[in-house]
Amino acid sequence: MAETTKNTSAFNAEERAAMKEHAAEVRRAKKSTPEDDLQAVLDKIAAMDPADRALAERIHAVVTATAPELAPKLWYGMPAYYLNGKNVLFFQDAKKFKARYSTLGFNDPAHLDDGTMWPTAYALTNELTAADEKRIAELVTTAVG
Repeated sequence: MAETTKNTSAFNAEERAAMKEHAAEVRRAKKSTPEDDLQAVLDKIAAMDPADRALAERIHAVVTATAPELAPKLWYGMPAYYLNGKNVLFFQDAKKFKARYSTLGFNDPAHLDDGTMWPTAYALTNELTAADEKRIAELVTTAVG
């Protein structure tokens, strides 16, 4: 009788891969320049599936045009944008975690506070409208405000 092993890890394969990517990013960050970080983000976007890539390219364009003070860097293998060394927002492509949609997420340094409850992540379908891009620009402006 063949012995079977059960995966007792609290993390799935995609999550473990993201953590490994993050560890490599932390090691690389010690010697990287802003130009290296930007290139790593652009390379990550270029390696995405076509639909995710098109969405990530639009997000990158909107974010960098709206808030050029944000520094692009990878975060757990995802394009992210930092202010004063803190991750303000990130783009998670759908394929990364086998999700049905991509995500635009905001972390604690984002100044999106609105009362006692507010969204910190937005589901994105494969196509952004002009109104969507305008809303993203507004969110980014508020986040860095």
